[in-house]
Amino acid sequence: MTLPFDGAISAFFADGAPKGVQGAIRDGSKKGILSNTYPYPKVMAARVYKSEMSALQQELVKLQADVKATGKRVVVIFEGRDAAGKGGTIKRFRENLNPRVARVVALSKPTEREQGEWYFQRYVNHLPSAGEIVLFDRSWYNRGVVEEVFGFCDDKQRAAFFRQLPEFEDMLVDEGIYLVKLWLNVGRAEQLRRFMAREKDRLKQWKLSWIDVEGLKKWDEYSQAIGETFNKSHTKVAPWTIVRSDDKRRARLAAIRAVLSGIDYQGKNPNVACPPDAKICAGPEIWHG
Repeated sequence: MTLPFDGAISAFFADGAPKGVQGAIRDGSKKGILSNTYPYPKVMAARVYKSEMSALQQELVKLQADVKATGKRVVVIFEGRDAAGKGGTIKRFRENLNPRVARVVALSKPTEREQGEWYFQRYVNHLPSAGEIVLFDRSWYNRGVVEEVFGFCDDKQRAAFFRQLPEFEDMLVDEGIYLVKLWLNVGRAEQLRRFMAREKDRLKQWKLSWIDVEGLKKWDEYSQAIGETFNKSHTKVAPWTIVRSDDKRRARLAAIRAVLSGIDYQGKNPNVACPPDAKICAGPEIWHG
């Protein structure tokens, strides 16, 4: 089988990955957690996960009905390390929701015209109207992290982004938008293991890009950019919620609970829509670079 990017991910594992990462992947079991700082040794049992997910998705349907009936506006930002599980979490969030109410925004590379606009402008165009939920699969935070790591913006542009950002998000919240910022974080060994699995899976190879491949070599640069972004954008009005996603099942449940627990809606069951597991879902203090 021909591997994407000429097998660059497998080659990185063999020759470029740190020894500790190589050893964790070689020695780790399929259901084991590779990070030695993660609070659970194994992934959540499928039976428990399915039961909790079913209950949470029923709550999401209640939220959707309330949003539509009351005209609430909800924005959830999904950011995170590559292969941290953003797409899978978004899928579980909206798979039982009406796409006319809950829509996903995943913007591609900006056009030439968009490059000449105010940076936030193309995101503003996708904000929700009354009775809508918008899930951003990556967001304006591209400038804080990816564009910095790969040199897609200069220092002046990034400084302007961070200078304008707090007021921009303050205006969204002041306008009445319920804003949730989720950062899904995954350990270095687990990230590489997931990339290697994608590389060999024909149904998932499309998820890989040259940025993913090159990004494997830039773990430390990403860590620095992420840390700076948290320091400059974790505010009282628009705080970050970090979800440690080495276990995708626990991460999905925690992300949904982080959204549901913070908003009132008709018929809410507080025993289901309760605060997420604080061991894996909290503020930037639980982030591991």
